[in-house]
Amino acid sequence: MSALHGVGVLVTRPEQQAMPLCRLLEMQGATTLRLPAIEIKAIGDRRDTAARLGALENFDVIIFTSANAVRFGASLLDQKRDLTLAVVGPATARALNQAGYRVAVQPAANFDSDSLLLHPRLEHPAGRRILLIKGSHGRPFLERELVSRGAEVVTTEVYERVPTAPSNAVLAALQSSFAAGAVQVITATSVEIGCSLLKIAARALRRDFERAHWLVPGERVAAALRALGLSAPQLVADSAADQDLVAALLRWRATESGA
Repeated sequence: MSALHGVGVLVTRPEQQAMPLCRLLEMQGATTLRLPAIEIKAIGDRRDTAARLGALENFDVIIFTSANAVRFGASLLDQKRDLTLAVVGPATARALNQAGYRVAVQPAANFDSDSLLLHPRLEHPAGRRILLIKGSHGRPFLERELVSRGAEVVTTEVYERVPTAPSNAVLAALQSSFAAGAVQVITATSVEIGCSLLKIAARALRRDFERAHWLVPGERVAAALRALGLSAPQLVADSAADQDLVAALLRWRATESGA
């Protein structure tokens, strides 16, 4: 029997990013339902942004903070292949590689901003010009830390996360799935997604949400959801990468409580 047989997972990533995770879960025997909790939309005008940034060759390092930053910001690179590009995690590196660019700077171990800052190109960045390509309202930690170490940091926001508004019919169908015992796990791969889910849940659905296990990428997201009032049990993955999320579910199923 497959490791995740009998486990129903509500995948809440944006529509364009949900399918790879669904496929991995289904390969392990899980059943999946989809409810995109946020939508990713481009912001800004490419020509205006390019004009404001000027020659990208004048930046010592260009950091893409997510795969979405690549999706909406790679065109700014204008096919220049000799720029020093940096990423926080493997999904972002993969997105740049697929766009035809080589990643020069990425964490050696843990895939987070702290680990990226340990790289020799960024550990002592005083006097360097660094470009951050990111989403709106993202964590300010990376920018703040680089500035505190003496770097000149320029940021450009190329996308925004917008909460979705599922119809009453969609929410009613989801509640029926919970009532039928079809959902045991809910993914919340960012604080924004978790917040959106909690906002759209009426009282009955919120009770269902509290009875499920929430799969989150790291203690930061877990703590943020607890601060928002979520008391449901949480399964903490090593990162938001698809394989790490699935690995966390497999660990859970291997324990007495998950079996």
